[in-house]
Amino acid sequence: MNLYNLIIQDKEEVALDEVFLSESNYEQFRQLIKEHTYINELREYGLPVNNKVLLEGSSGCGKTMTAKAIAHALGKSIIILNLSNIVSSRIGETSQNIKMIFDKASRERSVLFLDELDQIGKARGSDDKDVGEMRRLVNTLLQLIDYYPENALLICATNHADIIDTALLRRFQLKITYQLPSEEFLNRYYDYILAQFPEDLRAVDRKYNISFAEARDHALTSVKGNLIRNLEEKSIF
Repeated sequence: MNLYNLIIQDKEEVALDEVFLSESNYEQFRQLIKEHTYINELREYGLPVNNKVLLEGSSGCGKTMTAKAIAHALGKSIIILNLSNIVSSRIGETSQNIKMIFDKASRERSVLFLDELDQIGKARGSDDKDVGEMRRLVNTLLQLIDYYPENALLICATNHADIIDTALLRRFQLKITYQLPSEEFLNRYYDYILAQFPEDLRAVDRKYNISFAEARDHALTSVKGNLIRNLEEKSIF
């Protein structure tokens, strides 16, 4: 399989301030960015730089946006890989594909973002089918992570951290959890989304206990409905 067919082509640039994060998560990412900004100075004191990060939590809560924002803040390119798209029926081929991606990210000192880590990082022996092959795949991933250079950044995401191999989890220096946003936080997000539209289109029946992605889809669908109604009313007259 062609290497570039495995990479998700996403050139969107996102600033960290544009990602809706809890204060705790925001501060952790700010320090991560600063560590990589001052990597040479930290090395002079023999201080390690965190470069392996696991983002865990519900879909649609901003994990991919966060990875893109960190890459943008550091002025690095980002390589995005959805691991559910790379798993081959031939496990050996999957290992080779992943190794090629890691090699590319290492050479370019990129931010490597692996989404759905649980697709290949399941606990060894947790699946009755192809247990031996899956163990080898996890072992390959462990080795690649161990030798990933400090001046590159690996960010992984999962919705199911509970099924990931414990040896793999231990490789991450930072484990950051995303929760569904509170009602107050979602109201701020709705305000942010709706501010770009005229006031007569902003009437939205706000939903809660959902992710940011779901809230965005709901808000934009409502705005489109309001706009269509306005256009149809004008056409009547």
